[in-house]
Amino acid sequence: MHSNWDDLRLFLAVARTQSLSGAGRLLRLDPATLGRRMQKLEAALQATLFSKSPQGYALTDAGAALLLRAEQAETAMRAAVADIPAQGDRLKGQIRIGAPDGAANYLLPQVCAAIALENPDLEIQIVALPRVFNLSRREADMAIGVSAPTAGRLIVQKITDYHLHLAASEAYLSTNPPITCGADLRAHRMVGYIPDMIFDRELDYLADLGITRVPLASNSVSVQLNFIRQGGGVGIVHDFALPAASGVRRILVEVVSLTRAFYLIRHEDDRRNARLTRFADALSVGVRAEVARLEALA
Repeated sequence: MHSNWDDLRLFLAVARTQSLSGAGRLLRLDPATLGRRMQKLEAALQATLFSKSPQGYALTDAGAALLLRAEQAETAMRAAVADIPAQGDRLKGQIRIGAPDGAANYLLPQVCAAIALENPDLEIQIVALPRVFNLSRREADMAIGVSAPTAGRLIVQKITDYHLHLAASEAYLSTNPPITCGADLRAHRMVGYIPDMIFDRELDYLADLGITRVPLASNSVSVQLNFIRQGGGVGIVHDFALPAASGVRRILVEVVSLTRAFYLIRHEDDRRNARLTRFADALSVGVRAEVARLEALA
């Protein structure tokens, strides 16, 4: 019945990714080695933890029960080291941030690169996915969201407001009917989110404008901006992304102007983790300054 924390750490990765290959990438371990470790863990516990199929590794009832205990052990381990002072002023280790792809593409690379420059032993991973992250399952150490969660044991801190406007390429505007008011948009191709893949109500920009048909759509902000850059149509663009999109300009600025906010979200169990708190503070300051800098250029 013996198992140690290292066994549970590997088990958590397989349970969360539901595959040996996914867990292997996460842990930097060979999937075959990981598979043997899981077999040994099952033998030690005398229980089948996973139901294996071509679709991946699904937890059995015994596996689900172990997952609860493993997550409790993980929380205890994190709490145990949270207050240990770091040697020197530099941050070390690995920190993973989950973020919507607008922030991940146009803000976080330069902000995190600057933090990494000051902390050479720090590894920063940015997971750019258009969805809400589950911090309770440790999909990330912290996440940036476009709305403040109201449920769960979370620490939520507003980072900054940001602004969005309608935009189109100069090429599109020069070859299509003029746009002088909101009603003119009905004669134009619109670019936006795939309606049934909008993961947060705050992102349903076009519906707020009464636009229901979106001929060019993507769940990715960067793909939407590239549609617009290529002269595909008119869409809502983050002001902070415009400096990266030559040939695209804002339109109807006085008519359509949206304000949203970014929030930094952490798990309550990490409140006393000095390392993550220092990184969160540096990230918030950096994102706030970068939004202000890029919006001034827009």
